[in-house]
Amino acid sequence: MTMKSGIVMLVAVSSLALAAAGCGGGDDSSGVISADGSSTVGPFVTKAAEDFKAEQDVDVTVGISGTGGGFERFCAGETDLSNASRPIDEDEVALCEEGGVEYIEFRVTTDALTNVVNSENDWATCLTVDQLNAIWKPGSKVTNWNQVDPSFPDVPLKLYGAGTDSGTFDYFTGVINGEEGASRSDYSATEDDNVTVQGVSGDRGALGYFGFSYFEENQDKLKALEVDGGGGCVAPSVETAQDESYTPLSRPLFVYVKRSSFDGNEDVRNFVKFMLDNNESIATAAQFVPLSEEQIAEEQAKLEGATG
Repeated sequence: MTMKSGIVMLVAVSSLALAAAGCGGGDDSSGVISADGSSTVGPFVTKAAEDFKAEQDVDVTVGISGTGGGFERFCAGETDLSNASRPIDEDEVALCEEGGVEYIEFRVTTDALTNVVNSENDWATCLTVDQLNAIWKPGSKVTNWNQVDPSFPDVPLKLYGAGTDSGTFDYFTGVINGEEGASRSDYSATEDDNVTVQGVSGDRGALGYFGFSYFEENQDKLKALEVDGGGGCVAPSVETAQDESYTPLSRPLFVYVKRSSFDGNEDVRNFVKFMLDNNESIATAAQFVPLSEEQIAEEQAKLEGATG
């Protein structure tokens, strides 16, 4: 089983872990931490959880209901951590206030949101932001590759992408279509990026998008497209995301921590510290872009302030 396909399972399954996860932890003796949210951030937190379990013998459950779905559970007090591929929005802030949930935001890694095509696609290597907009904008009638570029062949275009509960959906539509949530609706939408992997790998004319780590794990059956954001074609990679040359599709990724869990459960505090102290090794193993030294120092200072 691959790391991504195992995200929906518990890092360590036991009836005690399941029972404690339902109420979101909250005391020093619980021995379990619950997390849910972004399928993009999921692989990073899953790898961190596996390493933390090996060192501290603490179970961390990791779900992938999407950034929006994760915040719904988090703001209802059901989880300790909410994994997010975008910052919390105004409606979710209000939801947490209504639920009496205070939180701390930590940036944990960086992503290069990746457009992928079938490995048999030998005509497209780079798309401009304008071409992506023509494909994905609300009401788009682009259904064939030759409508994207006249030099492309007459091949039906089948689209796969993030579901509306996904932070990836919000980010992608915001930078490509100019407004979060603005998208054509006649595509295969899912909060599980493995579904997009299967769809694109099985259709010669398919195009999809998701986080960079999912491409890295499936690059034997998918091809990543370069993107021209105005300065020429740039491929998604660790390097181009870190130096911000992969615009506009490089983005920060977050973990939100429930304040009551942070204050009341030493395991939660230690897990957040573990993710920051071991950021480079976790991000590299999970095929993400590690935070820079300056970014890590900033998040560690935030952790110190919250602990103090």
